[in-house]
Amino acid sequence: MISKSKAEKRIKELRDLTEYYAKKYYDDDAPEISDFEYDMLMNELKSLEKEFPELVTKDSLTQKVGGTVKEGFNKVEHEVPLQSLQDVFSIEEVEDFDVRMKKLAYDNKKTVSYTVETKIDGLSVSLEYKNGIFVRGATRGNGQIGEDITNNLKTIKTIPQKLTQPIDIIVRGEVFIGKEEFEKLNEEREILEEPLFANARNAAAGSLRQLDSTITAKRPLDIFIFNVQKCDSKQFKSHHESLEFLAKLGFKVIPVRAYCKNIKEVIEQINKIGEQREDLTFGIDGAVVKIDDLAFREILGSTTKVPRWAIAYKYPPEKKETKLKDIICQVGRTGAITPMAILEPVKVAGSTISKTTLHNEDFIKEKDLKIGDTVIIQKAGDVIPEVVEVVKEKRTGEEIEFSMPEFCPVCGAPAIREEGEAVRRCINIECSAVLQRSIVHFVSKDGMDIIGMGYSIINQLIDNGLIKDISDIYKLTLEEIASLKKNGQKFASNLIEAIENSKNNDLSKLIAALGIRHVGGKSAKVLAKKYKTMNKLMNASYEELSFMEDIGEITADSIRAFFMQEQNRELIEKLKKYGVNMKYIEDETADDRFFGKTFVLTGALEKYTRDEASNIIEKFGGKTTSSVSKKTDYVLAGEDAGSKLTKAQSLGIKVISEQEFDEMIKI
Repeated sequence: MISKSKAEKRIKELRDLTEYYAKKYYDDDAPEISDFEYDMLMNELKSLEKEFPELVTKDSLTQKVGGTVKEGFNKVEHEVPLQSLQDVFSIEEVEDFDVRMKKLAYDNKKTVSYTVETKIDGLSVSLEYKNGIFVRGATRGNGQIGEDITNNLKTIKTIPQKLTQPIDIIVRGEVFIGKEEFEKLNEEREILEEPLFANARNAAAGSLRQLDSTITAKRPLDIFIFNVQKCDSKQFKSHHESLEFLAKLGFKVIPVRAYCKNIKEVIEQINKIGEQREDLTFGIDGAVVKIDDLAFREILGSTTKVPRWAIAYKYPPEKKETKLKDIICQVGRTGAITPMAILEPVKVAGSTISKTTLHNEDFIKEKDLKIGDTVIIQKAGDVIPEVVEVVKEKRTGEEIEFSMPEFCPVCGAPAIREEGEAVRRCINIECSAVLQRSIVHFVSKDGMDIIGMGYSIINQLIDNGLIKDISDIYKLTLEEIASLKKNGQKFASNLIEAIENSKNNDLSKLIAALGIRHVGGKSAKVLAKKYKTMNKLMNASYEELSFMEDIGEITADSIRAFFMQEQNRELIEKLKKYGVNMKYIEDETADDRFFGKTFVLTGALEKYTRDEASNIIEKFGGKTTSSVSKKTDYVLAGEDAGSKLTKAQSLGIKVISEQEFDEMIKI
């Protein structure tokens, strides 16, 4: 038995850890550990607090729901709290729950029956309808207060804007991204060199908690409704009856659900969901067991955090032993060289696994992996297979050390690992493995802005052998493009015109389009203005570049590495030959009124999105950053401005309203 002093120390450690990981999960939508690992920490904390109840405090995550209100959103107080669920990890705990329910049912002259549902891996929201019209939606937040995300929720096609009956009702649902849609979303982000989402749940949460609803509209969000929170005009006897009513109103109700007369049927349903979860089109992180009788629920009530009438059974990750036969390297569309484990095929959680990612060389060193090792693998988050550990006692001495290649396995160009990064990358822009991503970026709005040259057209051009490198864009003919579409003459004519127009872009657009690591639109403008021509930039020294404002040592190193590659210099020559502008276009009407000034934006602006306000500031020579410091000149504060406003006031930095900003940008 652990002593009270040791328990107190461990409880503090666990609270700090769970608070940190909960913030990364709920608030930042960027988890750092698996759900299972987090659940185990919480379970240990609950056990210690149960053993030493005098050490329980109100601020422990065992006593409250995780999540806060994000700066920029209006707060919504939930009429009915959106509580969490008590997690259990074994069938024995499910049976213990049934024993408790039966005892309380006997005491209150009730009978026990249940509904069992899938626990959707997404973001919980409430939807409010007045007279059958959708009027407001909010995140769970801390259970009592959430974020008003009505405009974002209106972009989800499966949320009805008008119900089949003119009724006042508040319902609860889970917003999610399906398995296939999540894979496609990450593929597109990889092509555009955007950070990949860690899992579908955080992709859904990050998409839904955008201050700009146009971003949310581009994400493949869906929803399942699973509860009536409040409906004064309609009374229900059971939970399954309420779900049937929600379906009649036009809601997309949680599809995997079953009414169970007893605990035997509950366990059968839990096992059935466990067997079928691989085949579901959406991710789940458990099965929810609920008392079906709503009057009995009222008697049972809730704690400050969870209802007493429900539990969430969490499926344990299945682990299997297999052999690591080989490690091969694949080159992704971003040039990232990723080691892949080739395994002896083994069935895990319903899927046959024969290969999985090993992420990077640090992961291989950390796990001490060698070719020929016996390893244990599991399905992380029920989706991605991962190597957990090496079974070192099974080593024979014939295992082979692995080292990452110093040259790209596809094109032979140097594979560079930059300081502060975990991956090696091929730096050849014309590497065939990188081609598709390079072209998508080159023609994008932030690059050469060739309107009409979308993802599917680029794929067709590559598949038909019409584009083998970026410069081939400028060799395309009207007939070649028209052949890609039925009656494609008009489309081809417009695309040829857009390609021709792009030749006249400023040098800064071309620099940004080349996809040099760490060089975005802002840096490209700085470089174009400083060097005036592509030739001078190509021959700029590392020392020159590293001392420039907004460039620095890492970016300077990346620029030099890019232009030292013969393939990249050849590409520039080809583009020049096809008439692409290589010079900085002086803007005689340029207005640098914000030159040297740094702005921070905080709170919700009425007239502008943050991107629009940032673009205006940059247009006038200024720049924006995300954090307030002594170097900040102005803080543009909208409604519900939070900690950034407080910090600006404490540092004596000038805070301006949206109206004052309008006055500053008047021409």
